[in-house]
Amino acid sequence: MTKLTAQAAGTFAIAPTPFHDDGRIDERSIDRLVDFYAEVGCEGVTVLGILGEAPKLDAVEAEQVAIRFVRRAKTMQVIVGVSAPGFASMRSLARASMDAGAAGVMIAPPPSLRTDDQIINYFKQAQEATGEDVPWVLQDYPLTLNVVFTPAVIRKIVMDNPSCVMLKHEDWPGLEKISALRNFQKDGSLRPLSILCGNGGLFLDFEMERGADGAMTGYAFPELLIDVVKLSRAGQRDAAHDLFDAHLPLIRYEQQPGAGLAVRKYVLQKRGIIASSAQRKPGASITPTAKAEVDYLLSRVARVDRRANLQPQSSAAG
Repeated sequence: MTKLTAQAAGTFAIAPTPFHDDGRIDERSIDRLVDFYAEVGCEGVTVLGILGEAPKLDAVEAEQVAIRFVRRAKTMQVIVGVSAPGFASMRSLARASMDAGAAGVMIAPPPSLRTDDQIINYFKQAQEATGEDVPWVLQDYPLTLNVVFTPAVIRKIVMDNPSCVMLKHEDWPGLEKISALRNFQKDGSLRPLSILCGNGGLFLDFEMERGADGAMTGYAFPELLIDVVKLSRAGQRDAAHDLFDAHLPLIRYEQQPGAGLAVRKYVLQKRGIIASSAQRKPGASITPTAKAEVDYLLSRVARVDRRANLQPQSSAAG
């Protein structure tokens, strides 16, 4: 598998980790999930992120999950989240993943970081731990991680660490940050950097217009992310926004803190891609009322995008 570069673009799906109802890892559902992402046209898959319930896995399980995704992916690039409280476990997972054929790793800051210097030094040490030869993604997600990167700090991290090739951008509001980083590149103070956007896709329509290279998030219809990215790149602004707007109520519903993963897993199960919507404990379950609300939202999306018509006669890929 080719390694991740600063030219990476398109849609990288953030994959949930499928579990059986009793909490065991569901390897067959991992295989179906990977195949589905490939069939709809994702350029890559990111595993063991926040959505992937990584903190609920022990070290051996994390390696098993990462390797299963990597070996099944074939042509898609796989990025493995290796964030950990200590560098020893980060190094171990990064090495096992890269040896199996991963394209790169993703590193998020620990919530304890407060000053710019602490942030900059942490990522320098993280790169030393994973190895200078391992391409990595800088995750900027202050809403969950409570660590705030200014554009200047991101520039410093990228310029100090040659192996950092991508920013996973999910600040909110964050559109001006994308513009600031692209302006740094225009004035020559920042080297090439792939920017893929998360936040459930909530601002993808305008993030693409600000200069993002694509999406990296776990919305249960990656086809929507793929289409918005392609339409935006093709300059079909109204078409991109029209399709995005049809999905926006479901995207918003998925974005509820603490509830979003249950919604995503429910929809993926409803699509026939994973066998169970179970989360490993501790985890939220979806109530019958919430399921009915999601079903209603799906019916409304389906008025514009038939792929959301999840009646029994529909195929898993829509």
